[in-house]
Amino acid sequence: DIGDIIRGKDLFYGYDDKEKKRRDKLEKNKKEIYAKIYEKLDKKDRYKDTDNNYELREDWWDANRETVWKAMTCDASEIMLNIYEQHVVIVEVHLWLETMPQLRPGIPIPPYFDFVPLFENGLENG
Repeated sequence: DIGDIIRGKDLFYGYDDKEKKRRDKLEKNKKEIYAKIYEKLDKKDRYKDTDNNYELREDWWDANRETVWKAMTCDASEIMLNIYEQHVVIVEVHLWLETMPQLRPGIPIPPYFDFVPLFENGLENG
């Protein structure tokens, strides 16, 4: 799930060497990005883990989860998200043009468990 990827807690490392190399490259890039964010912080004493920045990743995700969710759902042309009793149900549908204005303004923010599997959310894994 996207929250686990951002926080560095995603346990999937790929099926082959090519995927593992891509995962390593992604992890290296994330470390560099969070290191740059860390350097600009005023309160560095809160973050003791400067190698992986897990605490910083958690705080970034907490601060930006709603923005990420809006970015992921702004073009809901092939999926419709229904939140019912704190469970995300993903239903593949072909939306007609007249239904699009109704979907965009009322899309709720994600529940706190952030679980939207890649194979179900309409995103490509490769």
